[in-house]
Amino acid sequence: MIEFAGRDGNRLAADVAGDASHPPVVLMHGGGQTRHSWGTTLHALADKGWRAYAVDLRGHGDSEWAADGDYTLDAFAGDVLAIRRALEAPPALVGASLGGLAALAAIGEHPETDVARALVLVDVAPRTEEEGRERIGAFMAEHMDDGFATLDEVADAIQRYNPHRPRPTNLRGLEKNLRKRSDGRWYWHWDPAFIGGRMGGPDETRSSLIDPDRLQRAARALTVPALLVRGRVSDLLSEEGAREFLELVPHARLVDVSGAGHMVAGDRNDLFNDAVVAFLDEVRDQ
Repeated sequence: MIEFAGRDGNRLAADVAGDASHPPVVLMHGGGQTRHSWGTTLHALADKGWRAYAVDLRGHGDSEWAADGDYTLDAFAGDVLAIRRALEAPPALVGASLGGLAALAAIGEHPETDVARALVLVDVAPRTEEEGRERIGAFMAEHMDDGFATLDEVADAIQRYNPHRPRPTNLRGLEKNLRKRSDGRWYWHWDPAFIGGRMGGPDETRSSLIDPDRLQRAARALTVPALLVRGRVSDLLSEEGAREFLELVPHARLVDVSGAGHMVAGDRNDLFNDAVVAFLDEVRDQ
């Protein structure tokens, strides 16, 4: 594990793979996830000639919790810009859900800065579906305060949220996304203040992250190569939302991953890796 310094000097944990001389690519997970949510993607990219980084977003995984509870889009995008400054060359940014929104804002709102060489958005766009957002929020809030007694309970909760994904037979892998406290119970590996909003305000974080007008402006400003990867059975990013993104960014491409929901990399890691590797191979050769 290595560390980056975020916008506010906050510590951001990351895993890294690949030769240091290779061009960088940065993977940023969705809200409530950790850097371990990418499956084999980190090493698949390293094997294809990239210096790959999988970062825990602020307040998630092994990264530092925001002391002031600042989990607004400005904060997450600011962390992206700070990571860019730490790298010698502009990276390809691969962002799932929240990580994608942060990358989109960082690139689109700073056109004068060489933020990235390419953008891959994973099941997110300026327009998302309220029903899907509410379902994600309900899943994250479930057991947020009381945790889980066993890993089996965690697996059951994930199965209810993702019924199309097979229930894991080896539950040890779940430990990377959880913390075991002194009471012996398992808790999600993210700061509960992420749900509550900055300084405890119940609406500020959510309203800053779900701002279609702002995100549409950022999308229109994109000039770097862009790929949108959608889970075909996603309830967050609809076909209409994906088409709108392609209208906002005419040079962007779309890949629809069959059998995948919102958590595309976890649902169909093989197909996801194929799509991202193929796109980034072209970007690197340009």
